[in-house]
Amino acid sequence: MKDNFDKCLALLLQHEGGFVNHPSDPGGATNRGVTKKVWEEWIGKTVSIDDMKALTVEDVKPLYKKNYWDRVRGDDLPAGVDYVCFDVAVNSGVVRSGKFLQAALGLPTDGIIGPATLAAVASRNPRELVTDVCDRRMAFLQALPTWSVFGKGWGRRVKEVEEKAFEMAT
Repeated sequence: MKDNFDKCLALLLQHEGGFVNHPSDPGGATNRGVTKKVWEEWIGKTVSIDDMKALTVEDVKPLYKKNYWDRVRGDDLPAGVDYVCFDVAVNSGVVRSGKFLQAALGLPTDGIIGPATLAAVASRNPRELVTDVCDRRMAFLQALPTWSVFGKGWGRRVKEVEEKAFEMAT
């Protein structure tokens, strides 16, 4: 939904938290949900762990807007569906987010949210889409080899995202 980015980003950052560098996390050093690799690509240079630790919300906000929110067409999705797709994009990839949404709509799954996907979204109940996308997300996460390490937190995140998105969709 247009003008919903700031609210969705604030909710997302509650889950992403601060600096972490867990040895089992394939993303490596991460702060505010942004991996070192993604941050280096964004700014065009190599950064140190101290640079990663120093990231602020204002630093990462433009990256989240351009690389995730805009790519899942957050401004064009209904409230709640925008948040779910944004959160999935950050946590599991933009294309995967699009594929989950398209599968929930019964569409071919190329992962690109374009006019056909948006038209199908407009014809569906946003609350049903929220639930369907979250169910697909959970199934995907449970199949990952790192589920035993991160599953409890991921499960809690999906549940909380679904609850908040469901409220937003009413």
